Amino acid sequence: MPVNITSIKTSSNGAWQGDNPLDFAFPLLIVQATLIIVLSRFLAFLLRPLRQPKVIAEIVGGILLGPSAFGRNKEYLHRIFPKWSAPILESVASIGLLFFLFLVGLELDLSSIRRSGKRAFGIAFAGITLPFIGGIGVAFVFRKTIEGEDQVGYGQFLVFMGVALSITAFPVLARILAELKLLTTQVGETAMAAAAFNDVAAWILLALAVALAGDGNGGEHKSPLISIWVLISGVAFVAFMLIVIRPAMKWVARRCSPEHDMVDEAYICLTLAGVMVSGFVTDLIGIHSIFGAFVFGLTIPKGDQFAERLMERIEDFVSGLLLPLYFASSGLKTDVATIRGGRSWGLLVLVITTACAGKIIGTFVVAMMLMIPARESLTLGVLMNTKGLVELIVLNIGKEKKVLNDESFAILVLMALFTTFITTPTVMAIYKPARGGSSSGTHRKLGDLTTTKDARDELRILACAYGPGNVPSLISLIESTRSTKKSQLRLFIMHLVELTERPSSITMVQRARKNGLPFINRSRRGEWHDRVSGAFQAYSHLGRVSVRPMTEISALATMHEDICQVAENKRVAMIILPFHKQWRGEGDESMENMGHGWRGVNRRVLKEAPCSVAVLVDRGFGNGSQTPGPNTNTDVTQKVCIVFFGGPDDREALVLGGRMAEHPAVKVTVLRLVEKEEERNHVVLQLSPSKCSEQSYSFSTAAMNREEEKDLDETAMAEFRDNWAGTVEYSEKEASNIVEGVLAIGRSGDYDLIVVGKGRFPSTMVAELADRQAEHAELGPVGDILASSGHGVVSSVLVIQQHDLAHKEEAQVSRVVHTENEKYKPGESSGAGVISNDVV
Repeated sequence: MPVNITSIKTSSNGAWQGDNPLDFAFPLLIVQATLIIVLSRFLAFLLRPLRQPKVIAEIVGGILLGPSAFGRNKEYLHRIFPKWSAPILESVASIGLLFFLFLVGLELDLSSIRRSGKRAFGIAFAGITLPFIGGIGVAFVFRKTIEGEDQVGYGQFLVFMGVALSITAFPVLARILAELKLLTTQVGETAMAAAAFNDVAAWILLALAVALAGDGNGGEHKSPLISIWVLISGVAFVAFMLIVIRPAMKWVARRCSPEHDMVDEAYICLTLAGVMVSGFVTDLIGIHSIFGAFVFGLTIPKGDQFAERLMERIEDFVSGLLLPLYFASSGLKTDVATIRGGRSWGLLVLVITTACAGKIIGTFVVAMMLMIPARESLTLGVLMNTKGLVELIVLNIGKEKKVLNDESFAILVLMALFTTFITTPTVMAIYKPARGGSSSGTHRKLGDLTTTKDARDELRILACAYGPGNVPSLISLIESTRSTKKSQLRLFIMHLVELTERPSSITMVQRARKNGLPFINRSRRGEWHDRVSGAFQAYSHLGRVSVRPMTEISALATMHEDICQVAENKRVAMIILPFHKQWRGEGDESMENMGHGWRGVNRRVLKEAPCSVAVLVDRGFGNGSQTPGPNTNTDVTQKVCIVFFGGPDDREALVLGGRMAEHPAVKVTVLRLVEKEEERNHVVLQLSPSKCSEQSYSFSTAAMNREEEKDLDETAMAEFRDNWAGTVEYSEKEASNIVEGVLAIGRSGDYDLIVVGKGRFPSTMVAELADRQAEHAELGPVGDILASSGHGVVSSVLVIQQHDLAHKEEAQVSRVVHTENEKYKPGESSGAGVISNDVV
């Protein structure tokens, strides 16, 4: 039964007064939006192992909710998605689409497209031309075989089909490249640049198609002058935006620069209003409103604080809530049941084959002509075949303009889904980028450097940073390890950036060069654009330090793979990771927690690293006058304490202490905590019955000889004392309560930095702590005590884990058993199952 939309009320009087909320516009919209978001998020979770972009889940969710699946139940369809609600849902979703296209324009840096050169342009041109021609061929077949399509004007139908088959979705491609770890490769850079060219061309072609489509009643019934006027008006609009509005927005961006200390809310509001006005003007002209929002986005200056603030204000609400409604509404309009019989399925196969063949063959041939290797050329073809977001927008406009009917719309939506879905698995199958670097000859731990006779041997360190807040402490730590006598220091800085579904992730992507370096552009006032890289570049000019900055953009779940791969390729001896908590001032209330995701990155790096790893718990290390410089005089500016219990990790901490002792501005103290003779026990650690690694410490399951370990500890300590006699202060201290003993050191404020081993093969004293409830199990028992909040510790802490393949396998323990009757036999080994540690 037809419903008069004007009779629909916005809100109900409530169930108590007999109203059904689902008969009213706003309550129904809430139910629809909730259903769409929950289902699309659930599907995105299911598809995550396949590394599929979120848009796939949103379209599939819409198809499931629509007439193809759940909608087969007519009562459900008429109650949850009645026909009268479609304009309301689509209007709200279109607001999200308008601002999303503004964000796409904001991301697209025209100057970077110009810099990309002829190679990317040639690939993009081939990737558009051949599928466009194929699309025209498919259009003729559709007009002959699909009922009703021959009623549509030739011009607009041919252009719509050509655009639908030739488009590449730039935002989706960027996320696929990031998932596949190809962003910083030659293939990734070329694909991104070519997709940007393709994006601009697609919007121009789409504007042409909409101008030709008009009101959708057939081009032959309409004067051709109307289309010409629409196109002329469109060109005039673009020219006005670039000539008049762009300089105005540059002035606004300058007004909102950091020199003016704040971004004026009025400018933000005017800009958001400008998005809607631009959309209205293009709709008035006869081109879709999203084209105006896209062009307005192009006028905003890229890479400054104003653009970033705009993204912060709107991207989460738009991409998290409104955009899923738009793509789900596409699925709701897709009825797979209209594709029935051999003819329809044959057309689907024809469309998919034409789209894939046109993109892949066109790109492959041109890439080969440009001397790109065959496998990389084929990979580029598959990547350029990504559809997704922009494709759906084109198809929805085609259906809205009545150029596409239900059957052709369903066929083309399934084509977009299929081509996007196969991109990731196909690229993973055909292209595995060469992993540089060889593990042979790699210094995997600091101790390796002390055994070499080559005085020119380099210490290579990979330091990771979340942002500018990590810079002072990292520079201070690295400077303190810079030996003035022995080896040179080569430093690799990795700025870790989380890749999310947020559009601003693409902005970071565009700054990444093929060699992994970010674009560090200087503004007119000579300021570094990337403050993290800029700070380390400035540090590199101070002394004998070679600094190589790079930006790693990745999902947190796979970021450890990139960190470990760079460590392997660059042959580093140590990775330095910032702890996920950072103290900005006095007391625990000033603590900043980066979140559980970053903690997970650290834990996975500790498990998979090809070299030694250090985790820095920063409580103001390196702030102010503490930071030593390479030419600092002999006045001590840093006091470092090495707490030694024994074991491989503690010996690695001792080696680091030796390097620090060489620095004239660092005073090193080695404090060895030993058990009182009368309190020594034989300790057996039993495996934890629960697998909860959050609460239990992990110790090595390797079979190791306790007597040999004890000898190695004594030898390492003796050599250290001989080498640094008179330079390093050494003391032994008996401790009956290890927790209080360690906390006393941290609370004293005598040291700027306390260095401890993780203790994966613990001494008896450390083993006693295994039954403590861990707050940060990944730091080991001693590191956890010093890093935990509420203990009053004021010193920064560095927890070191030595690289040793024998210790790779770890097990959680939670119980400590003291056995007085059971005697330990010298030479006995400890290993998996039960971890036994005797007297140290």
